[in-house]
Amino acid sequence: MVDLGQLLTDLTDESSELDALVAERPAVDWAEPTPAPGWTIAHQIAHLAWTDHLALLAATDVPAFYAWLEHAATDPGGFVDRGANEFLDQVMAGAPDCSADPHTAPTALLDRWRTGRSALVDALAAAPAGTKLPWYGTRMSPASMATARLMETWAHGQDVADTLGVTRTPSGRLRHVAHLGVRTLGHSFATHGRATPDVPVRVELRAPDGDEWTFGPADATDRVAGPALDFCLLVTQRRHRTDLSLVATGQVADEWLDLAQAFAGPPGAGREPRAGRDRAARRSGAGTHP
Repeated sequence: MVDLGQLLTDLTDESSELDALVAERPAVDWAEPTPAPGWTIAHQIAHLAWTDHLALLAATDVPAFYAWLEHAATDPGGFVDRGANEFLDQVMAGAPDCSADPHTAPTALLDRWRTGRSALVDALAAAPAGTKLPWYGTRMSPASMATARLMETWAHGQDVADTLGVTRTPSGRLRHVAHLGVRTLGHSFATHGRATPDVPVRVELRAPDGDEWTFGPADATDRVAGPALDFCLLVTQRRHRTDLSLVATGQVADEWLDLAQAFAGPPGAGREPRAGRDRAARRSGAGTHP
């Protein structure tokens, strides 16, 4: 049985860690491009604030959520980028002129993100037992929604940390990300138009504190093993498989690591291997992300 209260505490803590990473940064840092093409740090935070808002609608105003879903269906390949841009433009349009104060624009966006994520936590905590919230092509329990929000917050926080050259200390909250990564094995194949494998996969991960996290039947032939951090970076598509210390045994496990995707929506583009990023950076004269 999932402890929703603890899960919401972990979501709050994950959000607070990212908040602390960006809150005191000057506006010029918020304009820095991140590893996600076309997205600055401001776009990353706007995306989190926007998706928190949509999750809040799913928990408190289902008709409004479905109305938005119909709107998104008109541009299934671009609604995420459009949503982040539109939300960011909306916040900035309502912010005071920041020409004299480089912190004004980030503060406005931070306020929206903080207010929205707090309201979402309260709404998920108050949801009646057995509630199923609508989402992209599925319905989710409050616990599943909280797990998905934590995964997104951690993943986009990784983009921000990479941009700022910050190495984050992995925490036990990664277990939620790893759990979702395992649960979405079938989804990872389906997004590429492939049938869900009927072969079980055992996942054995080394946790940040040295403990072992295991998922799947112990006698499964197909297996994935390695550091929990690396697995989470893979399933959120924040690192290329070749840059990680994950070992796959068996055809299904091996194919899964090429397709893994813990988030909803169409197949993600993923990230280039480090060697490819380094070559591109040398050609452009730019620095590289860690």
